[in-house]
Amino acid sequence: MTETIANADVASLAFEEALKQLEAIVARLERGDVPLEESIDIYTRGEALKARCDALLKQAEARIERITLGADGRPTGTAPLDVDK
Repeated sequence: MTETIANADVASLAFEEALKQLEAIVARLERGDVPLEESIDIYTRGEALKARCDALLKQAEARIERITLGADGRPTGTAPLDVDK
């Protein structure tokens, strides 16, 4: 299985499906009963799935906003979420 064929569908996966497949790959590799060539192929797919999950999480973080409050404690609007604070 070539990398391109193995990972062709990763870009279209929803977060939940990509994570599910990534968890299945990790479980198979941890068991240690996968032949070397297949291990390399599924590890490569796992890297692509991890990158997909990371990208989707970053997109979600960019869309999340926090509610801003006025001096009286009432909501005044929203501002981008600053995940570093």
